[in-house]
Amino acid sequence: MDEIRESEATPTKNHTAVERKSERELVVTRSVNAPVRLVFEAWTKAELFRRWWVPKSYGLTLLSCEMDVRVGGQYRLVFRHEDSTMEFFGTYLEVTPHSRLVWTNEEGDNGMTVTTVTFEENAGKTLLVVHDLYPSKEALDAAVASGSTGGMPDQLDQLDELLVSLGSAETK
Repeated sequence: MDEIRESEATPTKNHTAVERKSERELVVTRSVNAPVRLVFEAWTKAELFRRWWVPKSYGLTLLSCEMDVRVGGQYRLVFRHEDSTMEFFGTYLEVTPHSRLVWTNEEGDNGMTVTTVTFEENAGKTLLVVHDLYPSKEALDAAVASGSTGGMPDQLDQLDELLVSLGSAETK
């Protein structure tokens, strides 16, 4: 449909493509420089997830990160921004180790969004595809207008940084 934002690829950063695929779908695609096992762990272990998920550029502080990554398990993320807090929460619908995660995003007033993340390894790198299906065109429009969809390139830059540190720790 239309390109929303792309990050620039540099020698140390991978390219992130953010594209609105339909009235209700937003898809983010990026390769990261790590094997799928490490990438999946970074998405499913709270102690790793909390180190990269919050875009530093947003000025948020992650106060709490609870993740029960199993089918039917739930997650809850609590953030502080200036003088208020906000929460993101939902339920894991599918957990296929090293290849696929599906969860709900239940905090919005515009209905439930479903996020699917796929992980595909090729030559030691992992292709990530993050697919958000919003309940309506209006819900996606509101997410884009609020800027809440724009943090993914920054988040994935931070994920890449974390993966580099995890990879170097493994080789020691």
